[in-house]
Amino acid sequence: MHILVTNDDGVTAPGLLALAQALRSLGEVSVLAPDRNWSASGHVKTLYRPLRVKKTILADGSFAFASDGAPSDCVALALLGLLEKNVDLVISGINPNANIGYDVTYSGTVTAAMEAAIGGVPGIAVSLDSPENHQAALDYSVAARVGKEVAAMVIERGLPKGTLLNVNVPYLSYDEIQGIRVTRQGLRIYRDALVRRVDPQGKPYYWIGGQSPTGVPEEGTDYGALKAGFVSITPLQLDLTAYNTLQDLQKWWS
Repeated sequence: MHILVTNDDGVTAPGLLALAQALRSLGEVSVLAPDRNWSASGHVKTLYRPLRVKKTILADGSFAFASDGAPSDCVALALLGLLEKNVDLVISGINPNANIGYDVTYSGTVTAAMEAAIGGVPGIAVSLDSPENHQAALDYSVAARVGKEVAAMVIERGLPKGTLLNVNVPYLSYDEIQGIRVTRQGLRIYRDALVRRVDPQGKPYYWIGGQSPTGVPEEGTDYGALKAGFVSITPLQLDLTAYNTLQDLQKWWS
């Protein structure tokens, strides 16, 4: 079993190291991750410039590869043959914040797992629902343990083609977690605001700011599960067709 670990926070992120360490008991682990932070990068494929990859050493002394590409680029490089051995499973994370609802379209963590599914390899994205304005170092050990347990189940049972798992873990001790719920995407509420400023030359520039997003804690959703103290596992598919609308639209041109 050859497992690729990547992320969108950069190869030196502590969440990536915690996940890689937890997965080593399941098989051979290779790390190929961006050399910098690509949070909220979405599904990127770099086509018009060369990609650079270099060897680096993680905080525990193990080797890894760092690329100047996006998270999805890292997965594509690995699946296309940069690594000597074929990859059997891709796990992306651990992201320091939850990726729920519409977040999955922005998240480099999730879209790295999407790239795995495109390549015909099972993909898992793991995120931690850390407290807002948390100042101390985050504890990734519980999320890493959960990620390992989910990976073991996927190794044993497999996933349908074109499917990935989006895993979100509440920021609780392992014993405090209420269990695992298989969920659908919930409703994420964004509170973005446009911040206008002027640079020293008098030219305007802009930030997309605002308060942190919230959500609707509806039963059966990823956000609802997290708020109730459960791990949320949402199966996602690459087919984005709105089937409920398909037949209605076809009538427009019939």
